[in-house]
Amino acid sequence: MDGKVLKNFQKSFVQVQDILDQNRLLINEINQNHESKQADHLGRNIGLIRELNNNIRTVASLYGGLSHSFARSVDASPEGESTGTLRSDGKANNQKRFRCE
Repeated sequence: MDGKVLKNFQKSFVQVQDILDQNRLLINEINQNHESKQADHLGRNIGLIRELNNNIRTVASLYGGLSHSFARSVDASPEGESTGTLRSDGKANNQKRFRCE
């Protein structure tokens, strides 16, 4: 893998970790608000849950982008031509890899 691809992976993983850390805080606040059973706290949970859902969508999108980038980088490498696995009878099973598109 070249340095640019590796830097993009690292950047995406840092973004994902930041969002997951934020989600942990959101979930803690949502739980505290729920346990308080106060109307204004429960009302605030609506916005917090929306933010949490948006964060989850963002993480899924980032992972999708990582998967796509990884597949492209493997396609570009000479080793990425086939899986080269063995069947249960010990014979070669040279299937083409599946591509994410």
